[in-house]
Amino acid sequence: MSKLAENSKLVTLLAFLAIYIIWGSTYLAIKYAIDTVPPLMMAGARFIVAGTSLYVFMRLRGEARPSLQQWGQAAIVGTLLLALGNGGVVLAEKSVPTGMCALLVAMVPVYIALLEHINKGLPSLRTSIGLLLGTVGIFTLVGPGAIMGNGGVSWFGVGALVLSSLSWSVGSVYARRAALPNSPIVSTALQMISGGLILSLVSFGLGESQKFDVSRISISSIASFAYLVIFGSIVAFSAFSWLLKHQTASKVSTYAYVNPIVAVFLGWALLGEKVSIQIVYSGAIILVAVWLITAPAKKKLVLEPISVESNDGLKQRLMREVVASNLDR
Repeated sequence: MSKLAENSKLVTLLAFLAIYIIWGSTYLAIKYAIDTVPPLMMAGARFIVAGTSLYVFMRLRGEARPSLQQWGQAAIVGTLLLALGNGGVVLAEKSVPTGMCALLVAMVPVYIALLEHINKGLPSLRTSIGLLLGTVGIFTLVGPGAIMGNGGVSWFGVGALVLSSLSWSVGSVYARRAALPNSPIVSTALQMISGGLILSLVSFGLGESQKFDVSRISISSIASFAYLVIFGSIVAFSAFSWLLKHQTASKVSTYAYVNPIVAVFLGWALLGEKVSIQIVYSGAIILVAVWLITAPAKKKLVLEPISVESNDGLKQRLMREVVASNLDR
């Protein structure tokens, strides 16, 4: 095995670990960050700092020359993904355990599949079963107490998570057709800046700045904010963008299965959040639903007649097949 292949495998492994572990740990980091900082103010500052850093970096490299149209499209995507999507998660974490937040957000692939089937007719049997299981998993997870407002987790928090997940799903589908910059890093920088500005404006409008006391910011909130900016927004997303270019979308989407497990474990280990039997089996139902919808269907094996060809031609055909099989892994 060549050093180039070994390095490529190592980079791939590190990239997967980044989106598995870092994105799974951001729920815990958000919890610590909003402990002494207003939630929307924290989220807005996080994305403005991260987005501006990425934009300046790409600008210095001469790769950031977005048009007004691209800025406008990125603002729409940033509003759906970050202002509404992540903003809802941040608000929910004031009243909902981090593990439960991650499990509810894991339904995003399910919502995306449902949105994509709107113009394609009825979904397949497998997708339909996944949608049904996902719905059952949500109601099982939050319990009747949360829905009726009689104890349990916060009704507002659960509603914010569902709406934020739907907004993230709509934004993900819209982003595929939007006129965004070719560079995913530049595109993300514009989305972060736009979403961060909107979050900051909403925070100001809700009067969060009036309740904010700089002298009361804890060290853990500062450290968590830095972690979210550097690792959650810059490192993990860069890894995600790299993986999309070198791996299949189905493999990259496996982060949706791992993030909730990481979040539940960290919430239990560091925050003392209770991991009940209800969370375990409802979480399993949700993850099975996500797998049913996102896992690629098996391709049928098609046998073709073998023709007589020269030795050189046979070698070339075998080489193409080997390369193709490696790309599919």
